[in-house]
Amino acid sequence: MKTAFRISPNDYLGSDVERINRAIADGATSGRRVVIPAINESGSHSRDLWLLDSAIRLPANAHVELENCRIKLSDRCRDHFFQSDNHATGAPVPPVLENIHLHGRGRAVLEGADRPRATGDWLKTLGTQTYGTDAGVPGENQKGDWRNVGLRFSSVDHFSIENLTIIDSHGWAISCEGCSHGRLRDLHFTSTGLKHIDGQDHVILNQDGLDIRRGCHDLLIENLTGYTGDDLLALTALHSPSQGGVELDDARNQEQGIQNIIIRNVRGFCIVGHSIIRLLNSPGLPLRNVLIDGLMDTSFPPHRSEHAIRIGDASPTYGGVPAKGETAGILISNVITRAKRAVSVQGNPADYLVQNVIHLANVESLAQSTP
Repeated sequence: MKTAFRISPNDYLGSDVERINRAIADGATSGRRVVIPAINESGSHSRDLWLLDSAIRLPANAHVELENCRIKLSDRCRDHFFQSDNHATGAPVPPVLENIHLHGRGRAVLEGADRPRATGDWLKTLGTQTYGTDAGVPGENQKGDWRNVGLRFSSVDHFSIENLTIIDSHGWAISCEGCSHGRLRDLHFTSTGLKHIDGQDHVILNQDGLDIRRGCHDLLIENLTGYTGDDLLALTALHSPSQGGVELDDARNQEQGIQNIIIRNVRGFCIVGHSIIRLLNSPGLPLRNVLIDGLMDTSFPPHRSEHAIRIGDASPTYGGVPAKGETAGILISNVITRAKRAVSVQGNPADYLVQNVIHLANVESLAQSTP
C-alpha cells in the first residue's frame, strides 16, 4: 500500500525483482519506507512468495522492511538476495553509501534456490567440488563466485541488517566489506553443507553465516542463532583475492583492517565442523579491539565444531603470521561449548584476555553414561 510514509512493491508492475527495485528506488529518493509484505499481489493472482531472478539493489537512504514475507532465489538466478548499489566488478574504489537499513518484521525468510546455478566461493569448481547447474555450461563461470553471497554490503556507512532468517545460502549468507558504524542483529541461519536435490544429497561449500571483511570498523553484532555449513561468524582481514571484492581506500577504511567490533549473544554452531567464531588477519592488515561476550554452543551429537573460537592461522595460505600487535585487544568472555577446542590461538596476538569459559569436552560420554 502506498501512503505518505510507506511504499509497497505491490504498487508497481513488472517481475518481482523489478517491482521491488522500483519501490526501493522511489522510497530512497522520497524518504519513505519500503515494506515488502507477505502477500505478493502479482497481476490477477496472489501468492505468499517473492521470487528473484536477480539481486535487489539498495541505494543510499534505503529503508526496507520485510514484513512476514518469504523471498526466494529462482533456479534462473545467479546473484545475491540484496546488495548495496555501489558495486561493480573492476571498479577502482566504490563510492561510500550511507544510511541503508534492511529489517525483518515478524518472520522474514530469505531462501536459496531449489536448484542453484552455482554455489561455493571463487576457488571451488562447480560439479566436482560444489553443486551448480551451470557446471559444464559453455560461457558460464565454472567456479563459484561473489554472486553466491546472499546479502552483500560494500563500503556502506551507518547501516543495519536485522531480524532475518537465511535458509540454504549458496555461499556466505551475509558479507560486509569496507562497512562502518553498523548494527547486525537477530540473524538466524539454517544451512547444512548439503542440499537434497532430485533425490540425491549434493555438497554446497562455504556456507558461512556472517562474514565481516577488511575495511570494516565500529560494528555491533548480536543475537546470532542457528547452524551453518561453515564458520557461523568470521572476521577476516585478508589480502587474498576476494569474490569480486572491491578495492578499498586505505585511509577511509582504517588501514583496511578490522577494528572496534562488539559481538554479543551468539547461540549456534557449525554443523560440519570448522569454527563457530573465527578471527583471522593477514600481515599488514590489523585486527584490533574485538569484544566477544556470550557464546553458547548449541550443537548436539554427532555434530561438533572443531573450534568454538579460533584466533589466527599459521597457514601460508593467508600470507603468513601477522606481526606482533597487528592482532590485538581481544576480550573473550562467557563461553559454553562442546567443540573439540574451546579457544584456539595461533600467531602473535597481543593484549588479549579469555575468561569464564566452560568446555564440555566429555559431553558425549557423559550423556551416554547417564541413566
